[in-house]
Amino acid sequence: MIVLNGGSSSGKSSIARALQEILPGIWLTFGVDTFIDALPGGGESPRAGITFEPGGRIAFSAEHRALERSWYTGLGAMARAGAHVILDEVLLSGDAGQERIRSTFGEVDLIWVGVRCVPDVVASREAQRLDRVEGMARQQALSVHAGVVYDLEVDTTYRSTDDCARDLASQLSLDAMPR
Repeated sequence: MIVLNGGSSSGKSSIARALQEILPGIWLTFGVDTFIDALPGGGESPRAGITFEPGGRIAFSAEHRALERSWYTGLGAMARAGAHVILDEVLLSGDAGQERIRSTFGEVDLIWVGVRCVPDVVASREAQRLDRVEGMARQQALSVHAGVVYDLEVDTTYRSTDDCARDLASQLSLDAMPR
């Protein structure tokens, strides 16, 4: 399983789609947006357990966190059953989020990839998207990487997501990749 971690509008989803096209074998892509879309109201209902605060901060209820653990458990089961998965994630709590994923996925081999982009650039990208909360991308640009240990990193500030995906594919151990 490849875990792409980066803030909102950093290019994770585009990199994931590009990796699906260039890595050998069939890879499934799931991400935090997939999970949120499955929640009541697409994450916008109070029942979803998500609170979008001023300045782009996000808070979660205990019920939401329990459901998130179930989501990760399901993805881990898919990977253990042989599915090749790219997880497009935003670790809002940095290294604590990384540890939550590690503990849930257990023996699944995880390749950690940091997707970086400077705050001014992600803020500009965010402003062009209607599905984003203003300030979220700038706030997350650096905080999601706090304490997270990566196997590989890319920076989409001045490079295309396709170029970043090609770099990642060339750095991954192709011997370990499915054919």
